[in-house]
Amino acid sequence: MNSATIKLFLPFGDPNRLRTAEISNWSGKAVAAPRTDLEDVLKREEAEKAGVYLLLGTDPETGKPAVYVGEAEVVRDRLKQHKEKEFWVSVVFYVSKDENLTKAHVRYLEGRLIDEAGKVGRYALQNSQSGGSKLPESDREDMEVFLSRIRQLLPVLGSDVLLAIGRVDQQQKASPLICKIKGATGRGLRTANGFVVFKGSTAVEQERPSAEKQYPFVVTLRKKLLAEGTLVARDGLLVFIKDVEFTSPSTAAAVIHGGSANGLICWKDATGRTLKEIEA
Repeated sequence: MNSATIKLFLPFGDPNRLRTAEISNWSGKAVAAPRTDLEDVLKREEAEKAGVYLLLGTDPETGKPAVYVGEAEVVRDRLKQHKEKEFWVSVVFYVSKDENLTKAHVRYLEGRLIDEAGKVGRYALQNSQSGGSKLPESDREDMEVFLSRIRQLLPVLGSDVLLAIGRVDQQQKASPLICKIKGATGRGLRTANGFVVFKGSTAVEQERPSAEKQYPFVVTLRKKLLAEGTLVARDGLLVFIKDVEFTSPSTAAAVIHGGSANGLICWKDATGRTLKEIEA
């Protein structure tokens, strides 16, 4: 990812309220705000333009973070229509400062954003399909650059909807830390947000007898992963069918162990050094 100089502006002086963001030498601009500032958002000049937007909130049925991705020739008009949607609590939208985004451009961006958000899987998509738009090759390249800037700005504006889970490169994945217990083997690494357990890792199928009373969060988390289909019972073990990021090495190890675990000791490299020793 290219380096970037980002300019943030707080119209109300409050980082939790309406913000605008720009990147040096980029023709785009982002506007982000909580739903409580929607009327102020609708008054802004940027809302009169064509753009792509994300409504962010929580799925009321699952409690999982949720996102609605949309596009509009006039962002203001579309956002007004979404007042009836209850789930969302904040909005981020992107427009072009030079007004070069057309209907075809924003439809293309919408399709790409829906596709990426679905693959990352951090948020439940409230609209999972988009017709997208076919563009000439040169326009596609321009929109891919625009999309790369959207990826850079979203975390700065408070959303990880496009942030890949446990971002590690292939070289790092080739030398994972290992957590073993009773035939189960977890493989993973530290990340900026915690600890990622890689797809194909296994966990014990049964929790320890003490887990329900002493460590109920472990039982609850394992049940959640099973309900989501992230953990699948197979041959007497539970198998991770995709990479999963946990808040800490100990939480990751506890899920694998089916009970309490000290991640700094349980996770070891190929030579047997514990994570604690590695980081000392």
